Amino acid sequence: MRLTPLILVLLLPGCEISAPDGPAISAPAPVSDRQRPPNPDQPPIVDDEPPGEVIPLYDEDTLLEPDWIVETEDAVITRFADRGRDRHAREDQFQSYDHFLAQYWHHRTARMRFVDYVARGGDTIEVSMVTEWRLTIPEFRAWYLGLNTVATYSGNYAPTLSEEGPGTFDIDHDQIDGSGTQYKYSFVMDSGFDLGANMPLAVGQYMEFEASQFLDGAPGERQNYYGTTGLYAVGVGGVVPWKAVGDFANPGSRREDSEPIDEKGWLGGRTTLPYQYSDEPDNHFMQMPTNLSSLNGQRFVRGRRVHHTNMQDGSHDESAANGTFGELVGLVGPNYVHTSCDGCHRRNGRAEVVGPGEPLDKWVFKVAAGDGEPHPQLGRVLQPNGTTGSGEGGVVISEWVEDDGLRSPVYSFEDEAPELFSARLAPQIVGIGLLESIPEADILDWEDPDDEDGDGISGRAQRVPDPETGELRLGRFGWKAASTSTRHQVAGALNTDMGVMTSVLPEPDCGAEQEGCGDEDGAELSDEHLADLVKYVSLLGVRARRDLDDAEALAGEEVFGAAGCDGCHRASYTTSPYHPLAELRAQTIAPYTDLLLHDLGPAMADNLGEGDASGAEWRTAPLWGLGLGPCVTGGVMGPEQSESCTPSESYLHDGRARTLTEAVLWHGGEGSAAREAFEALTEEDTAALLRFLRSL
Repeated sequence: MRLTPLILVLLLPGCEISAPDGPAISAPAPVSDRQRPPNPDQPPIVDDEPPGEVIPLYDEDTLLEPDWIVETEDAVITRFADRGRDRHAREDQFQSYDHFLAQYWHHRTARMRFVDYVARGGDTIEVSMVTEWRLTIPEFRAWYLGLNTVATYSGNYAPTLSEEGPGTFDIDHDQIDGSGTQYKYSFVMDSGFDLGANMPLAVGQYMEFEASQFLDGAPGERQNYYGTTGLYAVGVGGVVPWKAVGDFANPGSRREDSEPIDEKGWLGGRTTLPYQYSDEPDNHFMQMPTNLSSLNGQRFVRGRRVHHTNMQDGSHDESAANGTFGELVGLVGPNYVHTSCDGCHRRNGRAEVVGPGEPLDKWVFKVAAGDGEPHPQLGRVLQPNGTTGSGEGGVVISEWVEDDGLRSPVYSFEDEAPELFSARLAPQIVGIGLLESIPEADILDWEDPDDEDGDGISGRAQRVPDPETGELRLGRFGWKAASTSTRHQVAGALNTDMGVMTSVLPEPDCGAEQEGCGDEDGAELSDEHLADLVKYVSLLGVRARRDLDDAEALAGEEVFGAAGCDGCHRASYTTSPYHPLAELRAQTIAPYTDLLLHDLGPAMADNLGEGDASGAEWRTAPLWGLGLGPCVTGGVMGPEQSESCTPSESYLHDGRARTLTEAVLWHGGEGSAAREAFEALTEEDTAALLRFLRSL
């Protein structure tokens, strides 16, 4: 076997073009074992026929899950989910709040229900929770006090809690029958507190609360300790993302009391998470959304278990105490990229760029024959690993070629290089459920394929057949928007990245001349496990925007618009009222993407298109989570409870940009005007723009 070097400078032999912010780059002379780059003058491949009508994913006939906030004649009812935690939200000395406990899916969630009569002129709130197991010490603490520790509250309602169970309870916490292991704990709250001062309940108050779950001998190595710190809107309903105000060391201040984050910081609408005070920088993208419906607490953690399971040996990648998931053993392969979802999307963040010569097992290499059809020996995706052999041949970065501060990767393939290929690094997955819920018409309204407004931006939508119905859908996900829905994207990753068949995509990725490349007997992962995984991915909470009162960050937001960045990175949408998941419906969100394809020029191009997208066209990447991503990707180091972030920055589809500045400078084609505006900024405006981007 030989290593075939390939460089992604992407120029015609003998031609020269200007690289972003750099001098002309001479293309390498053509040789037989070097990838022939595409013609930079060739226009995007667009059908002559007008695009077909896109069928919406969801409409007025979609079956909806019940709302998490329900209004009645005499009350507002809020129903949401919770999970057990090791410590409390503000305790940075322990770094043990946002991680997940061992056996987190096994009897370790709770369903909360607040019936708020204050909203209709009453003076009480009925509080109840249904746990998956009996508690030794049922506890509900509320109204932050913050004396001695940040975990003290004015009200500890444990003595007033009544117990009912065991049994099974419905969505309104009424017992259905006596079978099951669930228990209900409830009480009536008739007053509130403001840092210790008693007061009647009233519309407009915010009640911080924490419901602890001390399990009474539940199966598993660990019993739960505390619960999530939430902030409830009295008389209005709903739990909101919160921030701490005041200084705990200053008794004259509010001592880190909670108040709502300004709504301009709610990047993910009501899914938005509170600010993190527990100093766990690697755990930002792994959380339940603030508005998680009580229907979906268990579904979320069950899906999370699938996400973290090695589908070759069934092990869980976080803790040996989580045991083996027997139903998922042996599903992977025979050829694959990785054995688990979390293996590529580590902590739900972006994959890290590895050094030259190291296996690229967190990348996807789309491949094709010279005519664009699936490669006869590889199919559509290179799967470098195998359960019994060496897979379809490895690939590494042999070196980085750098010119004027901007680098490009050189790939070496273990076997014969495919004539056409596209290298893509695993992206972060937070927020894709919300992106799925944006109405199609809202996205299509931004299409301008002929640049009729003359702004140099001609974004267009990808249109993709639904893999299950054949209907034409809007492409939303993947680097070239080739997947139609979260379900499609997840099933596609299982199929090509892990070699796991589902009912969505039941056939393996095989070339016409390839034998023994996959199970041809249909679905391997059950529909139940697939549905849990899709729900988990769809419902990950989005971190709030930070620096909302920082003058430099706010100035940077203005620079962002003035430079034309918002021509593609569209800030705001309102999601569809027809999405089946209550958490995602009718939310005002700020993902900073238009979900359209844009030609970013030959320097950013590869030579393999996808669907209607040419090699130079890429879907606009969302920017939410941008400032937190490096710590999620890089993880932490140091002893337990003294860990610190080891940031790893890389941007764009192949990680070539090591900084946000480099990412901007790579923008050509439709991004040229914004790049030129960026290059012309003063030092002060550049710093402000970068501060704003890191606040997202």
